[in-house]
Amino acid sequence: MSAPIRTGSSPADAGPAPAPLALTGKLGPLAIVFMVVAAASPLTVVGGATPLGILLGNGVGFPALYAVSGVVLLLFSVGLAAMTRVVPRPGAFFTFVGYGLGRRAGLGAAYLALLTYTTVQAAVYGYIGYILSGTFAQLGLPELPWWLWALAVAALVGVLGYRHIDLSSKVLGVLLIGEIGIVLAIVAGVVITGGDQGLSLEPFEPANVFSGSPAVGLTFAIAAFIGFEATAIFRDEARDPARTIPRATYAAVIGITVFYTLASWGLVMAWGPDHAVDVAATDPGGMILTTTAKYLGTAGEVVINVLLITSMFACVLSFHNVITRYQHTMANAGLLPGAVGAVHARHLSPHLSSLLQSATTVVLVAVFALAGLDPVLEVFTWFAGVSTLAIAILMAVTSLAVIVWFRRTRQDARAWNTVVAPALGLVGLTGAAVAIVAYFPLLVGDVDAAGNQRFGVISAVLLALIVLSPVAGWAQAVVLRRRRPETYARITEAIG
Repeated sequence: MSAPIRTGSSPADAGPAPAPLALTGKLGPLAIVFMVVAAASPLTVVGGATPLGILLGNGVGFPALYAVSGVVLLLFSVGLAAMTRVVPRPGAFFTFVGYGLGRRAGLGAAYLALLTYTTVQAAVYGYIGYILSGTFAQLGLPELPWWLWALAVAALVGVLGYRHIDLSSKVLGVLLIGEIGIVLAIVAGVVITGGDQGLSLEPFEPANVFSGSPAVGLTFAIAAFIGFEATAIFRDEARDPARTIPRATYAAVIGITVFYTLASWGLVMAWGPDHAVDVAATDPGGMILTTTAKYLGTAGEVVINVLLITSMFACVLSFHNVITRYQHTMANAGLLPGAVGAVHARHLSPHLSSLLQSATTVVLVAVFALAGLDPVLEVFTWFAGVSTLAIAILMAVTSLAVIVWFRRTRQDARAWNTVVAPALGLVGLTGAAVAIVAYFPLLVGDVDAAGNQRFGVISAVLLALIVLSPVAGWAQAVVLRRRRPETYARITEAIG
C-alpha cells in the first residue's frame, strides 16, 4: 500500500506545504443507495427480524408495520434532504443537530451516532461469527469459536475499508443484488403457487395490525431501517452532493419500505395467516430457510444460507465505512486526534480512521469473548437493542433541529419540507423511542424466572450507554469552550 500523505509543515526552503488531501469520489445515487441499503442488511432483516416481529409483535399484521415505519422515516427524510441542500457538510446527524440546536447538542449527537453504529456493527459481528462457526462445522471442518471467525471477517472488512470507497461500493452492490434476488425469487414462488392458504391482504387489516404487541413489532420494524440515513455522510465522495444525497436518501427509504413490506407479506402468505405465527414460534431463526426449501427446493436453501453470510458481511462493511467517515469528520473539527482526519495519498480514503475502527472492533470482540457472552442471545440481542433506541432518539432530535434551523434562518420557505414533514416525523420517532424504552428489557432478554420483563442490571447498563454517550459529547464541548476557545470556534465550520 502507498505511504499515507504527510500533512506536517515543510522546511522554509521547500516552499509552502501542500494542502491536505480531501475525500473525493464520483459516487452516484445508486452507488450510495447500495451502501446504505447494504447496511440495513435486507436478507438478515427478512430472515431474522421479520420472524421475531411476527412472533413477539403483532403476528400476521407485522408486514404493515414496515409500511408504517417507512412513512415515518420518509417524513424524517424530507427534512434531512432539505438540510443537505443548505448545509454543505458531511457529518449528517451531528452536523444538522449542531446547526439547529448548537455546538454542545451537536457533539452530544456525534457521540450518540458513534455509539449507534458501533453497537449495531458489534451485534452483527456476534451473529456472523456464530453463523460461520456453525456452517463450517457442518461441513466437517474443526469447530472454531465464534470470535475467531468474527476477527477474520473484521480483517477483510479492514482491508476493504482502507482502500477507496469505490471498491467497497462495488462489493456491496454485488452482494446486495444477490440478497434482493433470492428474496424476490421466494416471493415469486409464493405468488405463483398461491401460498399455503391463498393470497390475501389480511396482514394489512386493522384488526391484525393492532393485535398482539404492535409496539414491540414497531421496534423490530424501525430497527430494520438502520443505515439508510447515512447517505449524507458520503457527501464529500458524491458526484453532485446537492442532487445526489437527497435522491439517494429518498430512494433508500422508499426502496427499503417496499422491499420489506413485500418480503414479509410473502413470508406470511408462504405459511398462511393461520399458521405463520406457529412456524415462527417453532424456529424463528430458521423460518426463512424452511420457507426457501418449501418454495425453491434444496438448492435454494443452500444459496440463501450463503447469502445470509454475505448479507451480514455487507452490513459490517457498510457500517465500517460509515463510522470511519464520522470519525474523519470529527477529527477535522478538532474533536478527535488530527491524524484520524488524514486521507491516504493513493486510495484517497480515511485510512487511519479505518484502522482505528478496525482496532475498536478487535477490542470489542475480545472483550465479548473474555466475558463469555453468547454471540446471539447476548452480543447480538443486547447491542441491537441499544442501537435501535439510539437511532430513534437521534432521528427525533435531528427532526427537531431541522425545524429550529429553518424557523431561525428562513433559508427555505417551503413549509412542508421544513416544518410539517419534520414535525410529523418527530412525533412518530418520539413515539417509537418511548415504545422501545417501555419494552427494552424484553428486547435485551432482561426477564425474571417467570418470563416477565424487568429493568435489571443488563437494562440499566445498556440504557446508561445511551445516556452517557451524548453527555460525554456535551462535556467535551464545555471543556473546549473554556480551555480551547479557538477549537470551539472552529467547530462552527464543521457542525454549525
